[in-house]
Amino acid sequence: MKDIIVQPATGKLGILMPGMGAVATTFVAGVLASRKGIAQPTGSLTQTANIRLGKRTENRNPKIKDFVPLANLDDLVFGGWDVYADSMYDAAVNAGVLERGLIEQVKDELELIRPMKAVFDKRYVKNLDGTNVKTGATKQDLVDALIDDIDNFKIANDCERLVMVWCGSTEIYHEAKEVHASLENFEAGLLNNDPDIAPSMMYAYAALKSNVPFAMGAPNLCLDIPALEELAKITETPIAGKDFKTGQTLMKTIVAPGLRARALGVRGWFSTNILGNRDGLVLDAPENFKTKEVSKGNVLDGILDARINPELYGDIHHKVRIEYYPPLGDNKEGWDNIDIFGWLGYQMQIKINFLCRDSILAAPIVLDLALFMDLAKRSQFSGIQEWLSFYWKAPQTLPELEPIHDIFKQLEKLENTLRYIMGEELITNLGMDYYEDVDAEVEL
Repeated sequence: MKDIIVQPATGKLGILMPGMGAVATTFVAGVLASRKGIAQPTGSLTQTANIRLGKRTENRNPKIKDFVPLANLDDLVFGGWDVYADSMYDAAVNAGVLERGLIEQVKDELELIRPMKAVFDKRYVKNLDGTNVKTGATKQDLVDALIDDIDNFKIANDCERLVMVWCGSTEIYHEAKEVHASLENFEAGLLNNDPDIAPSMMYAYAALKSNVPFAMGAPNLCLDIPALEELAKITETPIAGKDFKTGQTLMKTIVAPGLRARALGVRGWFSTNILGNRDGLVLDAPENFKTKEVSKGNVLDGILDARINPELYGDIHHKVRIEYYPPLGDNKEGWDNIDIFGWLGYQMQIKINFLCRDSILAAPIVLDLALFMDLAKRSQFSGIQEWLSFYWKAPQTLPELEPIHDIFKQLEKLENTLRYIMGEELITNLGMDYYEDVDAEVEL
């Protein structure tokens, strides 16, 4: 097994967030509340989950945070950009996710966090009107301003290291063009104001030029272009994405593997969501919804693979709908109707009604990604971090690799990567050594 030297997590870790709305404020308020002991960081693997080490008979099951050298919650510093100038306190109140009583207990800290001016292009988010935005003659000028922001934040907050996690809106659907095909083309496009370079790509470029790991929380075309993958390798910086796995898609990645495991067929899967937050407003534009639709749709195709098993999954009718319904606010209701068939073709149905809170499910993902991306950087990992697929609807992989969508396989990959980093034996769950004299090499 390769020896990995992990640099210690000394000093402060700055977490920069493009987009400081419901998800970001829920995340930051939650970390602050956890520091004060007035709430628990439930849902965060880095803070609450255990990991098995060695054989089952050894009974070694430490907390992940006690097994790998992660940054401590007390050492986290927060900042970012937003198209609105509200402090994090005002943004948290306006988001309406957390109870006012909890927000008031961390008010002083939240009021001190104010967004820097954002890079914004209304063509990419049609239903928002940004006012707290940067101006520049070229996109290169805007990128330079972002790099200055990154440098100034690190100095002002005395940070040893930085990570960046996109918590902003879903951009319109668009496909990779020639400007995305290489770093040379991309950098020429910045100077020429190429319209196919989206704001999220400029944030990612600025982060990578600053050696700051970047995680993409929306389904935007961003990190998954050759230009930025090339830059990540050149700067030896980790990247990961895309689209936080919350709500309905989380349920799909839990239920679908179970159906496949029992070799039950699926004829149809109808999913609809209603939500009323800023994300819902953005997705009310068809161009933005398509970006989300593609991301959500690929999950089911990746688990129930018709190419491998056409008799069970070759004729699935999969439909996804998202409706903007303001009365719900950040609360979201997702309905799933699943038409399945079993022995002798007899039909059955599964109905799921998930009343969830998107930002509550996303906040621990932001925390885990920030800490794990920092760990990856300190472990000398660079480029695509497929081992973090657990957190994404559309995991980024090398072009020749199909992404893994099964959440249980994703968790196994994540845990084995942590064992690998720390020089522990990987776990295959073969288990024959308990019953027979087996000494076999098993490839994961």
